[in-house]
Amino acid sequence: MSIIVSNIQLPFASTNEDAVSEALKRIRASDSLCRAADVHKLSFDLRHGHLSKVYAVELTMDLDEEILVDGLGLPEVKLRSRPVMPKPCGSQKLEAPPVIVGFGPAGLFAALVLAENGYCPIVLERGGDLDTRDRKVDAYFGGGALDLASNVQFGEGGAGTYSDGKLTTRISDPRSQLVLELLGKYGAEREMLIRAKPHIGTDRLKHIVRAMRQAIGELGGKVCFHTQVTDILYKNGRLTGLKDSSGQIHPAQVSVLATGHSARDTFVMLRDRGFDIRPKAFSVGVRAEHRQADIDMALYGKYAGMPGLPVGEYTLSRRENGRACYSFCMCPGGYVVAAASEPDSVVTNGMSYHARSGRNANAAICVSVEPGDFGSGDPLAGMYFQREIERAAFAAVAGAQGAPAQLWGDFRQKRVSKKLGRVEPTYPRGVVFADLERVLPGFVCDMIKASMPAFGRKLRGFDAYDTLFTGPETRTSSPIRLMRGEDMMTPGVDGLIPCGEGAGYAGGIVSAAVDGIRAAEAVMTRYAPIEK
Repeated sequence: MSIIVSNIQLPFASTNEDAVSEALKRIRASDSLCRAADVHKLSFDLRHGHLSKVYAVELTMDLDEEILVDGLGLPEVKLRSRPVMPKPCGSQKLEAPPVIVGFGPAGLFAALVLAENGYCPIVLERGGDLDTRDRKVDAYFGGGALDLASNVQFGEGGAGTYSDGKLTTRISDPRSQLVLELLGKYGAEREMLIRAKPHIGTDRLKHIVRAMRQAIGELGGKVCFHTQVTDILYKNGRLTGLKDSSGQIHPAQVSVLATGHSARDTFVMLRDRGFDIRPKAFSVGVRAEHRQADIDMALYGKYAGMPGLPVGEYTLSRRENGRACYSFCMCPGGYVVAAASEPDSVVTNGMSYHARSGRNANAAICVSVEPGDFGSGDPLAGMYFQREIERAAFAAVAGAQGAPAQLWGDFRQKRVSKKLGRVEPTYPRGVVFADLERVLPGFVCDMIKASMPAFGRKLRGFDAYDTLFTGPETRTSSPIRLMRGEDMMTPGVDGLIPCGEGAGYAGGIVSAAVDGIRAAEAVMTRYAPIEK
């Protein structure tokens, strides 16, 4: 039996062995009854004026679970159910392999689970493999032309590949632990996975994605790069295949549609084909950059820079009249990246490498946008709202290769900045001082202005005059939801499974991966594995 003993608070100098010893004391069990022990989660606490570690420890015990848990009645002791790879239980025969559209986290995990269970999936990805993608992205970051197929949004690993590999999630789905274990199996460091806010780093994540793709191939699957799906084919309410940009037809009884939140041409195709698409909420804003040393000092005080203490990261939020302003995708020691996927547009995002050793911290400061803010006459109205902001940013810099930027103090006082303060921008194509109020909607600007002082009261110095805003941040989540039923199939086309962020069912690497696993389960519930 495996249990988790949580909320073990020990001095900062404590070790994993100290935590295990304390866990055994909590449950009043001897070492002889413990078959295995390890740290499950680790966080840091500075709320009471001194720095400490807070552990959750997993114990595998030779004890009766009724006596151990119910008898003691300790709220910090819980049974641990180990995640199990889902197994096939369907009986219908597949005439063609399942087709996965998109190779971001949702498509990747759907393909991996199907491959491990004998379904030999075929993945169609519009972008290139990571080697090709890195060359295209590096060229664009260096001032070159944007490749519309291989960029920060499209290609092997999806948008998550260039976003720090953050593994925090708000969902409580038990498949989340399976996602972490699979990442560990293919190369993620365990030390990172046990952190309360786990991350892998863009540089390490790429190796993991390659390893997972190789495994899919070795298990009978196939990944086709530079293959963009342009049409969904169906007859009498059932999926029959998918057509790609070269005109090739890929026969399919079942397909997982995991295109990601930026596949706008796919959204247009789905709308024009009559699929049930609904507009959904998302957020837009700017990237705020601070010196990482200032964030560390605000969070840790005298402990800032102590060996063994992770670089500081924050979460900030404020609500007013039903609207939210909050930090999103915080990147300690990270970089603001150029994330456009369409011409004549500027889009920002953030990323960190594994070491998180960059001089700056950055996060999106976003404001929630509801369908009522952009009108709901067209189900793609939110997409057009995002695009309008991105093109306004391009116009604001007069077509220069840089992104519009402004010091927070100047943004607040409605004047274009003239010079930088202490924060040096990390946006790779350079920044151009501009008026961000010409880029963002008025209600977004007003909410940011009202929220920054509140954030400064929560985190000292956050609203310093020279905090650097670079914008816009528009791709926080998909602007649409492609409807699906309890069986995960889309109404009217049996066999098509909308999945992940692009379909409106996830937000972040872990939740997208979980939805990919659920999609694979839907396939395996109905169909038997491929006969080889």
